[in-house]
Amino acid sequence: MGLSIISLIGLSCRSLLGNPVRSFLSGIGVFMGVAAVNATLQVGNISHAVIEKQLAEKEAPQVSISSKWNPITKNYARLGLEDVTILRKQLKGLQSISGMNYRYSVEVFFQNEQANPIAIATTIDFLNTLGRRLVAGRSFTPRDFNNYQPVVIIDQFLADTLFNKSNPLEQTIYINFRPYVVVGVTVNKPFWEQEPRGIVYIPMAIYSAITGQQEIDSLQLRPHKIENLESLGKQAQKILEQRFHGNEFWVWNTVEEILEQQKTLDSVSKALLVVGAIALIVGGVGIANITIASVIERTPEIGLRRAVGATQLDILLQFILEAAILSLIGGTIAIITVHGATVVVAEQFKLPYQFDR
Repeated sequence: MGLSIISLIGLSCRSLLGNPVRSFLSGIGVFMGVAAVNATLQVGNISHAVIEKQLAEKEAPQVSISSKWNPITKNYARLGLEDVTILRKQLKGLQSISGMNYRYSVEVFFQNEQANPIAIATTIDFLNTLGRRLVAGRSFTPRDFNNYQPVVIIDQFLADTLFNKSNPLEQTIYINFRPYVVVGVTVNKPFWEQEPRGIVYIPMAIYSAITGQQEIDSLQLRPHKIENLESLGKQAQKILEQRFHGNEFWVWNTVEEILEQQKTLDSVSKALLVVGAIALIVGGVGIANITIASVIERTPEIGLRRAVGATQLDILLQFILEAAILSLIGGTIAIITVHGATVVVAEQFKLPYQFDR
């Protein structure tokens, strides 16, 4: 009759305690292997968290397209609203698209306050394209465009500059001495890494009516998935170069540097994972060698136990339980140690870190 599981566990523990050097060496092998793999995973987790934090601080991942100077025609390609419509229909993986015109310094007045923000004339879906969130008010509506309503959306920086802490919604501001009504306020986001100076968004319809300019300076395209940025830009460039034969277009994205960092970190994480796996295998081989050696060393003990009635299954289970107990203890200590070290490093260097359960 075989031993009960409780008896086997007790026997395994007594055996491990009776051979502390052997148990310690086996535990060290498990500790090193698990620690190497776990440290590799934590490096990957922190790296991805850093990338996500950088992406959150920037504009939404998007492709920007504008025309290059054509030395033959001595002009730029005249992008227009019809190009927005064509690209929206033909591009695969496109979430939203917006046309934009930039004026890098305008005079804005509200009562006795004055500012010189960047003015951006844009199409209706710009908030989604740029990934801007409204903190107050509303976005532009089709009615604003169809009726040429003189309305604007400003960012929080400009709202604080002009209105201090009062409510800017439905207030009339003057942009280059023309009245506009504030209907929305967006969060602050860096504009091409410049120091904040405020941004005011104007519907493209009223901008074109005032200035007579029907062309669009650039197109902003936001994909459904960040990994589609490059392919989306190439698709759009090919379509536009077919439409404007003989013209070339600049194509770049807002997170190119971050994507390069992500590729590098992914490569490093894979290399570290291989190193960690090798360390784990080496640790496992070490445990196997020590276990084999202990079996050979304990041959008289095994013979005695067989003589007093222990079955082959009892003896096999005892050795398996000893290995499992050592692996559990060594692995747990390794995870706790790596987690503690990661928390200290993350706090020291102000890195985002959250323990994965």
